[in-house]
Amino acid sequence: PPAREATMRYLHNHQNEDGGWGLHIEGHSTMFGTVLTYVTLRLLGEEAGSECLAPALQWIISRGGAVMIPSWGKFWLAVLGCYSWDGLNPMPPEMWLLPYKYNPLHPGRFWCHCRMVYLPMSYVYGVRGTSTYIEVPHQLREELFTRPYKSIDWNKSRNQCAAEDLYYPHPLLQDVLWWGLYKAEGILLKSPLRRWACREVMKHVHYEDENTRYIDIGPVNKALNMLACFLEDPTSEAFRKHIPRIKDYLWVAEDGMKMQGYNGSQLWDTTFAVQALAATGVAEEEFSECLRKAHRYLDVSQVRDNAPASSTFYRHISRGAWPFSSRDHGWPISDCSSEGLKAALTLAAMDPEKVGLPLDS
Repeated sequence: PPAREATMRYLHNHQNEDGGWGLHIEGHSTMFGTVLTYVTLRLLGEEAGSECLAPALQWIISRGGAVMIPSWGKFWLAVLGCYSWDGLNPMPPEMWLLPYKYNPLHPGRFWCHCRMVYLPMSYVYGVRGTSTYIEVPHQLREELFTRPYKSIDWNKSRNQCAAEDLYYPHPLLQDVLWWGLYKAEGILLKSPLRRWACREVMKHVHYEDENTRYIDIGPVNKALNMLACFLEDPTSEAFRKHIPRIKDYLWVAEDGMKMQGYNGSQLWDTTFAVQALAATGVAEEEFSECLRKAHRYLDVSQVRDNAPASSTFYRHISRGAWPFSSRDHGWPISDCSSEGLKAALTLAAMDPEKVGLPLDS
């Protein structure tokens, strides 16, 4: 299919000379980028010994194999069934049941992008969501590691990380905390407390989905929320509503198909375009139609309401703010709001017959 071919073309085009891939197209090769790209291409149908994948596998094996991938990579390999859940540091959904008040470690206090990623991750981890597709994942078990899969010490693998990916070592306190949670996981996994925690997490997942019209705050938690909805109920309306909004993130260019870091930058770009045109001094005469359309977009993209029950779901006020992209996305962004206001005030100072009426104050 065209989408598969375009995705493979993009990944082929951005392979580094050493056979690996980085976190971004100009970055040095990392275990995270190389393993996940290798796995993606294998899932899309490329053979392990291809001209592209043979040097990639050599890069992986020469650095200790896939056990050296960072935590998010371990998570996705476990979801696919080619890495053991026992090889991950815990992401217990029970964290969401802790009291919020006076608790600096409550996940509701995390930065929003961090929080909205670890939220669905904790659900998938909590239910051990694993793909039932076994052909390629079982082949990957044989390809990605330096020793037989069944002989891997998964407990040791929890904290292993390639040098290329290690930006900041775990502090001792964090490792001690994870050790305790790791030992407790055998008790929590099938407990009523785990079931309660997973139900609570899914309330937050559905809240995020509904308040962003299934776009979610970014592509990482979009994929994770969709996976969580599927694991909860693959026939659910929530999962079905996720499918059409995948395309909001996809972008095809000459080098292939990639996924954007947001569902666009429409509002951000519009505000700067308005200010740049206004700075020319001839905007009203030369660009009135353009400015009229920009004015309209500023209006329709402004967030009109606060998220309901915001304190329950750890959201700040959003009414009157502007997002980075569109009102459907809905998350208020401070710098986008300031630039949106500047653009609106700039247009309000111009002739309304040429650029439209000022936004309703």
